[in-house]
Amino acid sequence: MKYISGGLFPIKVALTCLILSAGSAMAQQKQSLPFIQQVKFKNDTTSITSFGAKGDGITLNTESINKTIASVSQKGGGVVLIPSGLWLTGPIELKSNVNLHLKRDAILQFTADFNQYKLVQGNWEGQPAWRNQSPISGVNLENIAITGTGIIDGNGGAWRMVKKDKLTETQWKNLLASGGVVSADGKMWYPSEKTVKGSNTKNAGVIEAGKTAADYEDIKDFLRPNLLVLTGCKKTLLEGVTFQNSPAWNLHPLLCEDLTLRNLQVKNPWFAQNGDGVDVESCKNVLIEGSTFDVGDDGICIKSGRDEAGRKRGVPTENVIVRNNVVYHAHGGFVIGSEMSGGAKNIWVYNCSFIGTDIGLRFKTTRGRGGVVENIYINNINMIDIPGEAILFDMYYAAVDPVPLAGEKREAIKTVTVPVTEATPQFRNFYIKDIVANGAEKAIFFRGLPEMNIKDINLENVTIKAKKGIEIIEAAGIFLKNINVITDNTSPVVTIRNGSRINISNFKYPDGSKVLFDVSGEKSKEVKISGTDVSKAKKASVLGAEVDKKALEISK
Repeated sequence: MKYISGGLFPIKVALTCLILSAGSAMAQQKQSLPFIQQVKFKNDTTSITSFGAKGDGITLNTESINKTIASVSQKGGGVVLIPSGLWLTGPIELKSNVNLHLKRDAILQFTADFNQYKLVQGNWEGQPAWRNQSPISGVNLENIAITGTGIIDGNGGAWRMVKKDKLTETQWKNLLASGGVVSADGKMWYPSEKTVKGSNTKNAGVIEAGKTAADYEDIKDFLRPNLLVLTGCKKTLLEGVTFQNSPAWNLHPLLCEDLTLRNLQVKNPWFAQNGDGVDVESCKNVLIEGSTFDVGDDGICIKSGRDEAGRKRGVPTENVIVRNNVVYHAHGGFVIGSEMSGGAKNIWVYNCSFIGTDIGLRFKTTRGRGGVVENIYINNINMIDIPGEAILFDMYYAAVDPVPLAGEKREAIKTVTVPVTEATPQFRNFYIKDIVANGAEKAIFFRGLPEMNIKDINLENVTIKAKKGIEIIEAAGIFLKNINVITDNTSPVVTIRNGSRINISNFKYPDGSKVLFDVSGEKSKEVKISGTDVSKAKKASVLGAEVDKKALEISK
């Protein structure tokens, strides 16, 4: 039989987006979505068994699989078949014009023998770094695919450190019984002494002039690989397959063009540190659709390099479509950042559901990143049971879990103003519409920098049931129309601190709310409320002593 994947021809589609104008009035505009070129392969199919592979779960098939891929590519391309069986292997290197196709009852599992993974120069969290070779990788390839309905398992449990607080007592005892090393305070499990040393090494793995792979051997086990890394590839399709149990990130396309992810299952244990679903970094023309994510860190994430290294690369992630996806556990459902130093722009996200993600829509950065995130269009998003914020913009990201564990204490942010430089990040021009969330800790949170406010964020037709309402800090040009926030009345429904050009119209809130609008900060001004019956609140507004009385204007 011949195995080819579906969806092999170029497509161009258009979406009618309702976009808020800068003056908060709605303007209907037709936005052409990006053109994503699709893959196409010869019908020739070669099974890995032709080169001696055995699906017995014992034989190490690294050489057989790589020889099959190389042979098919050298002959002009085609399909490499992973048939029924449990196929144990070391790292696999993809080649141009090859479609790696997994049968439904095929499991491709990567070995837990760390010696099979050599140290290579790669990239980690937006910076050049030494890492263990990824289980699946490809560099500067064209017309490649991984398709089918089988399972690709990264054997991530062999690599990951695990926090005690994230396991049940029985799970923790079983983990200790498996071997490894426990931290001095008894709160963290490590697979090996090399992992412990790496975790205590500043900037572990970062490439330094004059050092070779041998210089990192004593921390090798700590330098966990991403399950799949594609670098500089053009025309790529990942379709139908289950990617699971990755050592670090699951899917990491870097500097790729014309990338399609369709109908994937992407899974990691919820406690998997750095267990992201997909991190699209400095890529152009991307389609992510019909896929399901249930992972240990961010679900669908957009990145473009970190700090000076990302700015020097200077390649934004742009022209991205994210549609018809479901995200279960994740730190964020759809995420941009925090490594966004090369920028991100022209991104459409629609018809997605987030179920139990720590945060729903999550946009994060921090000083030092630089980069501009702009022209982001989001609509038709449904969420339930969000432990943190349904919608979050935060320019004080601190590399911690978004929802604190029981007993965890975090210090409050100390606000200081610093000069604007190329290292100052920017969020601007977001258009978010038709959002429903049933259950969240906080409905909406904006926190910009005093020297660089979050700017021109537009939300319309949003209904959120949450314990707390809306908080706007160091933001300018926030337009909220037809927002319904259902809170528990224990705190102000809308808190504004150092916000300017805040326009809120047709706002709905629970009757009897203690305080509707709480405005503070000497920079707060031009806060305008319209089309809102403020009489249903016990107190319509509270102004800080430092706020000009004319800063808040309420009109019918």
